[in-house]
Amino acid sequence: MDTRPVEDDRCHVIRSALMYEGKQHLQFFAGISAETVGARNICMHLQTIPPSGSGRAHKHDHHETAIYVIKGAVGAWYGENLADYLEARQGEFIYIPASTPHMPVNLSDSEPAEVVLARTDPREQESTVLLPHLEEHRPGPSR
Repeated sequence: MDTRPVEDDRCHVIRSALMYEGKQHLQFFAGISAETVGARNICMHLQTIPPSGSGRAHKHDHHETAIYVIKGAVGAWYGENLADYLEARQGEFIYIPASTPHMPVNLSDSEPAEVVLARTDPREQESTVLLPHLEEHRPGPSR
């Protein structure tokens, strides 16, 4: 897949074939971004979280995130010291305000979870700030 930025105002179709590991230690399928189409204010990708898998604690400085659960169920610890928790299932949306610490987890121990991510950061990983000091505060899931 050609991932060079596009320098024009044409519409584009991206065939999600390129997979990469993000800073959060989760697998992403490249989608819409500054790198793939020259996006200026948005990115959108597919993400797979393996069974019982979890991403690293992180935040996206100055950028909002919207998530749509395609398959499975995910939990997320969020907020100061990851003290708050939510769950979303197939067909539900999650909104994460800009600069909010969060840590996603797949609630299934046998099936991967799949989500669509959209963020106001066109470079996708650029605003990702890992917060490893919060990972030790994470409580167990409320399953």
